[in-house]
Amino acid sequence: MIEMSIAGLALDLTNKNPIILLRDPSGRRQVPILIDHTQAQNILAGFKKGKSLRLLSHDLMIDLLNAGSLSLERVIIHAIEESTFQAILKLRLKNNKSNNPKNIEKKPLPIEIDARPSDAIALAVRANCSIWMYENVVAECSIPVDIDADQEDQNEFKRFLETVQPEDLVRHLQKRKGVDKDQLEQNDRNNNSK
Repeated sequence: MIEMSIAGLALDLTNKNPIILLRDPSGRRQVPILIDHTQAQNILAGFKKGKSLRLLSHDLMIDLLNAGSLSLERVIIHAIEESTFQAILKLRLKNNKSNNPKNIEKKPLPIEIDARPSDAIALAVRANCSIWMYENVVAECSIPVDIDADQEDQNEFKRFLETVQPEDLVRHLQKRKGVDKDQLEQNDRNNNSK
């Protein structure tokens, strides 16, 4: 299993649905999970420090876990079936010595509950617990992220912006769009005469 972090939210360009991006520790692979707008709002609301005026379902679930002396230890995204991710919540009964007459510290067995990944992630954000994914799921569903290449592209673009001259840009546009040079010169003369 690999501990994943939330890299961010994005929009699918084809259907405008939100995608949650989970990144592996190396930062070189991301797993996109398609969610709906409501699920995206629930995840984003979990990042806000203060409670909202209106209690959301996931806030209520965390309150219920606490009331039942349960803690969310981790979220595990363990499979993908027919393009749908499968997740479980790993819960554990909080050790309560007052309920234990012999005061023996015994770690309770974990409780596993099936959940949608979006709900599991929304709860993980609120409970500040880790999100894990099986290696085979990461291998099957990840997209490569080349941090060095991304940084080099950004640096190259910055260098380009620092050195580009307006006439260079005009020449580039002429070549790219096949713009007639005489037409551009005529437009320049017309603009300068105004």
